[in-house]
Amino acid sequence: MDKKKVAVPLVCHGHSRPVVDLFYSPVTPDGFFLISASKDSSPMLRNGETGDWIGTFEGHKGAVWSCCLDTNALRAASGSADFTAKIWDALTGDELHSFEHKHIVRACAFSEDTHLLLTGGIEKILRIFDLNRPDVPPREVDKSPGSVRTVAWLHSDQTILSSCTDIGGVRLWDMRSGKIVQTLETKSPVTSAEVSQDGRYITTADGSSVKFWDANHFGMVKSYTMPCTVESASLEPQLGNKFVAGGEDMWIRLFDFHTGEEIACNKGHHGPVHCVRFSPGGESYASGSEDGTIRIWQTGPAGHDENDTISANGSTGKLKVPADEIALKIEGFHIAKDGLTQEKIDGADA
Repeated sequence: MDKKKVAVPLVCHGHSRPVVDLFYSPVTPDGFFLISASKDSSPMLRNGETGDWIGTFEGHKGAVWSCCLDTNALRAASGSADFTAKIWDALTGDELHSFEHKHIVRACAFSEDTHLLLTGGIEKILRIFDLNRPDVPPREVDKSPGSVRTVAWLHSDQTILSSCTDIGGVRLWDMRSGKIVQTLETKSPVTSAEVSQDGRYITTADGSSVKFWDANHFGMVKSYTMPCTVESASLEPQLGNKFVAGGEDMWIRLFDFHTGEEIACNKGHHGPVHCVRFSPGGESYASGSEDGTIRIWQTGPAGHDENDTISANGSTGKLKVPADEIALKIEGFHIAKDGLTQEKIDGADA
């Protein structure tokens, strides 16, 4: 009888507190990138393919709840418990702007055209900042029925999506009128909402349910009950035939989109899983956990006989890092503080 293959993830160390949000950039001329938000207050940028650490954005004074990259992966944004959302230069690590809020910022998202930043949080206000005129007060949409948990853009930046921490449903707002045009009803609060790469589906996680919605007509396409309470779900972006979900039982499960059948169950995290996201090509997916690690799992049939793990910063020699791909981003990535350049290279040993 064949020995069962065990999925061996790339394990990305570096965060000292739980990882609460992950975001992949689209594929750029320099490859694709993964940014992570953590309660340790320091978002980290990594090579999306290898998981190798590129840099740490230093400047927040509280837990970072949300992070994202713009379409070209040239700028990063983060939302924090220090009542700010910050914009960063993703090539140098420099803070470009800090937007003050009156309470914790739970969610942030760049518009598709990269000119706007959408934020939401405990204040129950959605704010839209013009990044071409960062000193101009933001546009405010203040009819959110609860504290904002997630935000996203769709329909070529004509529609805004938001969900709340304390009540169910996803609300869709018309950008021009600032009014709710549709509510996708769920029993439990939606802890994760993702617009698919092709703009066709909205993937939501609420309680122990993962749902897929038609992003244009807003009807529910599929709804699957999960084996446990899940906090996050992500749809495979190329074929749309698989999805991944993770939650309180610490396992990352891969499912068939059409049938809901479980394809794989990946074990490795030592705490609840807060976020899962597919890479832009669908060849891998990342999970972030209460245990402070990010794990990158291969979607394909690759497996190993031993239940070992590969460190992202390359201790096994099995991984070849395409160094030229990310040389531009690594070169000169620094955090200038009080005139000193601090390079945080100890992340892999934490």
